[in-house]
Formats: sequence, structure tokens, C-alpha cells
Amino acid sequence: MTNFAYERLQAGQRMPGLFEVSRRVPVGLAIEEILLIAECSLEGEWDGQVRFLPLR
Repeated sequence: MTNFAYERLQAGQRMPGLFEVSRRVPVGLAIEEILLIAECSLEGEWDGQVRFLPLR
């Protein structure tokens, strides 16, 4: 998915944002991080960005 996201960005296309979770992250921690991001983010805050979880 990250490759497609970067391709869209390089082509100047819109991309709503992508969060990629490492396979090494426990499922519970991944869920907590996703919920925290969803609750604390503003609409459009992550547009055009690729971020990897965990954020710490």
C-alpha cells in the first residue's frame, strides 16, 4: 500500500493519508493507536501523509 500511496503523491494526485501497522506490533496496541488517532485528529489532518505505527 505504501508504494501506491507514494506513487500518487509523486504524480500530484490526492491521497487521504495512510497508516501502516508493523506486523510486530501487538494487535491491542495497534487498535489503541488507531483509536487515539481517530479521536484526536482533525478532518484532513493526515491528507497526503504516510505514517507508520506505532507512532512512539
